[in-house]
Order: sequence, then C-alpha cells, then structure tokens
Amino acid sequence: MKNIILFDTESLHLELLPLTFTRPISDIRFGIFTIREKWEQMYPGNYSYKTNDYLATKYPLQTDDNNYFIAGNICPDKELIQKLDKLSEQESLFYNDELIAFYGTLDAFQENDFGVVHPLKNEPLSLHKLYDIFINNDIALERDYKIITSKKQSAPLPASNRIIGNPNFEDGTPKIFIEPGASIECVTLNVTHGPIYIGKDTEIMENSSIRAPFAACEHVVVNMGTKIYGATTLGPYCKVGGELNNVIMQAYSNKGHDGFLGNAVIGEWCNLGAGTNASNLKNDYSEIKLWNYPSRRFLRTGLQFCGLIMGDHSKAGINCMFNTATVLGVGVNVHGSGFPRNFVASFSEGGTAGFSDVPLSKFFSIAERMMARRGKVLTEVDRAIFEAIHDETENLK
Repeated sequence: MKNIILFDTESLHLELLPLTFTRPISDIRFGIFTIREKWEQMYPGNYSYKTNDYLATKYPLQTDDNNYFIAGNICPDKELIQKLDKLSEQESLFYNDELIAFYGTLDAFQENDFGVVHPLKNEPLSLHKLYDIFINNDIALERDYKIITSKKQSAPLPASNRIIGNPNFEDGTPKIFIEPGASIECVTLNVTHGPIYIGKDTEIMENSSIRAPFAACEHVVVNMGTKIYGATTLGPYCKVGGELNNVIMQAYSNKGHDGFLGNAVIGEWCNLGAGTNASNLKNDYSEIKLWNYPSRRFLRTGLQFCGLIMGDHSKAGINCMFNTATVLGVGVNVHGSGFPRNFVASFSEGGTAGFSDVPLSKFFSIAERMMARRGKVLTEVDRAIFEAIHDETENLK
C-alpha cells in the first residue's frame, strides 16, 4: 500500500486562513468531498499529513522508506494520477514553479531535493486563494458526483418532487443521486446546470427550491421553503434556511432561518442567527478587496462577487448585517445592529461599537455547549490547537 503524505506549505497555510487555522489544507471541503477524501477515493493508500506543528498531534505524519508527498491544495485527476504512478524514487511533478508531488524520503523532501523534475501539462484543480473555494466549487462538485455515481446507485426520488431540466446526463447517468435514509418530499429540483447530491439521512423539507449544482452531505437539514442556488455545498450535519447562492459550509454549522448568504465560505461549528444577511456585491459594482492574512491588509481580488468568509466556531446574532467580503477569524461573536468592520480577528466579540477580546475560558464554554448538542466533545487536543491559535492571533491582529 502506498504511503501518501498530503503536505501544506507555510505560504498557502497563511493564504487560506482563517479556514486553515483549524485544519490542514487537504481537510477543506471543496465540492462534495474534502480534498483528502477526493484522493482517498481516486488513489488508494495510507494517508497522513505534513502540516503546521500545532496541528500535528491531531493530524499526524506517518512516514515510510519512500513516500508520495502530494500538495494538500491539489485535487486529483486522471492525468495527475497517471503521472504519479510513473514516478521513480527521487522524482517529482511540478506545474510551473509549484511542487505538486514528490516520490522519495522525508529527508530529501525537507531538504528540497526533488531530483528529476517532470512538468504537468495541464493545471490541476487547486486552492490558492480563499475565493477559489466558491469560484470553482461547481467543477469540484461535478467531479465528486461522477466518482459517487460510478461506484453505486441512487435511491429512488419520491414522486412528490418536481424536476426541471433533463434528469440525465448525455451518457445516461442520472443528475440526481440520493443516499439511503434521505428524506426529500415536495421539492423543486432544477438540474439544468448540473447534478444534485443528497447525502445519507439528509432531510430536504417541503417547498424548498434547489438549483444545481448542489450537494447536501450526510445528516443535513434544509428547512421548509429554502431557496438554494448552485454551486452550493452543505457539509455534514449543517442546517440551513432562507436564501443561499454559491455557499460552501464545511460541517456542523447552522443558518437555519431567513436571510441571504452568497459567494460565501463558512467553517465548522458556526451559527448565523435569524435574519442575518451578508452582502456579496458592492453598491457601486466595483472590484472587491478581501482581507489577506499574510500581508495583513485588504488586497484586490479581481472579483465583483464575494460574501462572508467565516472561521470555525464563529457566531452572528439575529438580524446581523455583514458588508461585502467580510472575513471573521476563529471564535468570533458578532451581535447588534449595523455593519461591523470587514475583518474581525479571532477570539473577538462585539459589533459596530467595537470589539473586545474573548477569554479562552469563555470560548471553550460556548464551544463545549454547542458541540454537546451534536454529541461531540471538545478534546484536550482541540483545546491545545485553539490555545495555539489564540497565541498566534496576537501577532496577526
């Protein structure tokens, strides 16, 4: 069995904050699966991580005499896998100046001794900026959907639902896939622009309207009358309502009520209160600037649409409003009327009147209560990670 190590670079770890505060890059959900899950589906092996030191206890490194080191921001495809299989010891794959993969020892990898270099002809699907997650989610979602439908068959779609568009792809593959235990009744499903995936034990309540491409992973709840535009992914155990457009929620997060969220990325264990709205377009239609952690300032994106980026365990009270392209770190609690600033550092609480620091003891108490509702426990390993993030946040404010 191949020993495969998904590695993070320091520059990309910083570029993809706040999501990578709490996970390796390859554990970001993008499409239906996380990047690691994509690799596991397409390239069997023993997988581990080479990531930041403070994450290593939860995401350990396992080495062998020779290892496949694969960049954690890169998604697999047929060309890349074929190239990997042809690598000999001390050989590597590059796309332009970016290391994609290396086959060899840990010592050689750490010394940047990548031996014989083989170029990739085509650029792989990858994450380099936070907004890549929602810009390319349609591509990632459709690729993942094809993996799923190549391995198993869908449960039947109940007759009470309404399908708009051709229900099959040109090759005859159905555009709607339903896992066992899912409940979906009296829902409008528009598959004109791609597939719809409904995960195990997920519930899509009546009078909801969904436009593909769309994925609801296991144990998701979509409340009555929800309006969802693609390309949207709801990670495991998320709960949503209101209106969503091109939103990716990692897992265990809630936006259960009316309010708009568009071109957004939401981490784990987040909650958006009733009536919360987040702008994704400036009134003057100008180019959007987004907070960039490595440079510690707002940078041009070339985008016209960009909404809320929310780190793990962050919250918004009822009727909160967010300006276009707002970035919240880890453990942020926003409440009150008006628009808070466009970047809020981790472990902060407040609103338009200003923010104060959240003590770790208070953060842990809130996190424990929220996780307990889903039968999860905040472990000592998790606590150590948040303590490290808390220390680092003082340097990033």
